[in-house]
Amino acid sequence: MRKLLGLCLSAALVALLLSYGVWTSQRPLGHYLSDLRSHLAINQGTPAGRGNLLGIETELYPTDYQDLERLHRKLAAWLQQAREQGLLNDKTLVVLPEHIGTWLFAAGEKNQFYKAETVDEAMTWLAWSNPIKFVSALLNARGEQRLGDAHLRMKAQSMASDYQQLFGGLASEFSVTLVAGSIILPEPHIEGGQLTVRPGPLYNVSLVFGADGKPLGQPQRQVYPSVHQGGYVQADRQAPLQVFDTPAGRLAVLIGSDSWYPDNYARLNASGAELIAVPAFIPGRQRWSAPWPGHTNQGLTLPAGALSEGEAWQRLTLTGQPSQSNARAGISVFMHGQFWNQGASGDSFVHQQTSPPGAPLGGTRLINLWL
Repeated sequence: MRKLLGLCLSAALVALLLSYGVWTSQRPLGHYLSDLRSHLAINQGTPAGRGNLLGIETELYPTDYQDLERLHRKLAAWLQQAREQGLLNDKTLVVLPEHIGTWLFAAGEKNQFYKAETVDEAMTWLAWSNPIKFVSALLNARGEQRLGDAHLRMKAQSMASDYQQLFGGLASEFSVTLVAGSIILPEPHIEGGQLTVRPGPLYNVSLVFGADGKPLGQPQRQVYPSVHQGGYVQADRQAPLQVFDTPAGRLAVLIGSDSWYPDNYARLNASGAELIAVPAFIPGRQRWSAPWPGHTNQGLTLPAGALSEGEAWQRLTLTGQPSQSNARAGISVFMHGQFWNQGASGDSFVHQQTSPPGAPLGGTRLINLWL
């Protein structure tokens, strides 16, 4: 009797494991109607044959990332609308927001993942749906927040491939130079023209793609990660600040909070940077108008509470420090949207111009600066 009971329990366990294995392999696509609309929020200057900086302040949601073709369709629709408005030419530099590539960890997941109510619930579904990848990533995780590290590390190779395919493809399709926001990856490098990852710490990086769809230089690492990602993203104070030759001029990329530091502008002055792109991300729907909390990193003297978060960004970045930068133009581009219970905020700006009072905050916005 015990032998029979043991056989039954073993058979049930095998059946349960097989069912779990089948469940983890299923990735049905849910129906989703994307909002493909955009509107021109800022259009500064006049065309003079010198090109333009075009920021796309995207509004995105987890389900946009379920399928790479779906995400491509949405981004391509916004670029096509910019083309129809005469905003794309062979000297256009398109700038996308920080972390637009990081959310690629959400690609190809189960419907329960996208229907989660909170980020924590979504990450639980992510782990259960990819048990082998998750356990392997957790064993190799680093930093103070090993769980957060593992969630990003577990799909790093596919994320790198999707990132290059998506954004390099868009640059080639629309014949523009494209600053592809940023993505968090372990030890990312360009090898043989391909974005690859290696064992090591996670870095927040940005790639610039030329009009031929090929990456320019190496991934630009973030020097000073922001507080909300400091537990798992590695700072790289020695990272070179690259300057890329583009049809519109010599371009540099400062990711997010890197745009606050005078020493970064001094380094770019020495390299002859003419244009500065700032892909940026602020977690929280109300953070942009909330009081500036201050910052503990050396070199920032703006006291907490003196300004709003938005006013602090404009004070600290290139636009508020003309005497410290020789660049002739800059643009800061933020992401909007709602990722489970985490929203995002920030009004993109060029120089010292922000959205006019009363401008709608919803939807994707095009931010254009003629050079």
